[in-house]
Amino acid sequence: ARILRNAMNCSKHDYQEINAASTRGIDTIRSIQERIKAYAMAGKGRPRMYVLDEAHKLTSDAQHSLLATLEDTPNHVYFVLCTTDPNKLLKTIHTRCTEFKLCALSANNIAKLLRQVIIKEKLAPTENVVDRLVETAEGSARKSLVVLGQIAGLKTEEEQLDAIMKSESRQQAIQVARALMDPRCQWSTVASILKNVEEEPENIRYIILGYARTVLLGGGRPAPRAYQLICAFEGNFYDSKAAGLARACWEVITK
Repeated sequence: ARILRNAMNCSKHDYQEINAASTRGIDTIRSIQERIKAYAMAGKGRPRMYVLDEAHKLTSDAQHSLLATLEDTPNHVYFVLCTTDPNKLLKTIHTRCTEFKLCALSANNIAKLLRQVIIKEKLAPTENVVDRLVETAEGSARKSLVVLGQIAGLKTEEEQLDAIMKSESRQQAIQVARALMDPRCQWSTVASILKNVEEEPENIRYIILGYARTVLLGGGRPAPRAYQLICAFEGNFYDSKAAGLARACWEVITK
């Protein structure tokens, strides 16, 4: 959305980001509608952009009100609906939008970005550390740079690797993966771990899949168990969330 803003020469004054997860009611849309009317009456033709982040969190009434606005929007007013769950938006909203699907960055692109920042900031992590950062990022540029910033002040490779491993989401996911990989593990053990998991279940799923893939490619006796994990966790948790995570873990333990 910010790239589009720059491309259209939309000023900061004419650009607004709204978190639809926290302001999700019809009043939010009505407020935008009033601003659009006032903007049009003022005779201003500069590009104006509204960005609705987590747009799928809008209530049904808010979405229907937004639909009416999308059907009759001035030429210089643009809406960007950002969502990780587009299926929860009205189909009639879908048909009035141009859809851009954003995918996770490849490992090569994450590594390239990290090396550019490392050179610019005059940092000196080893290639081993960079590889770990790429793995931890899970395709997210933001996450890779956040973790890089966290280890920037650490001097040794050992300290840096330890800090990466101790990042909360990865630590929780690895804890779950290790428990599931143990064929003697009981459900009570896994359940106690899951009760303390606060990270987004979908992030946990990606890390567990990466862990299982590494074990599977290593072959040997643990490989069949790793394959079982991959089968149980191959479906996303966007709708089922924590319940989906628990279900996948149950499947591994009880089979």
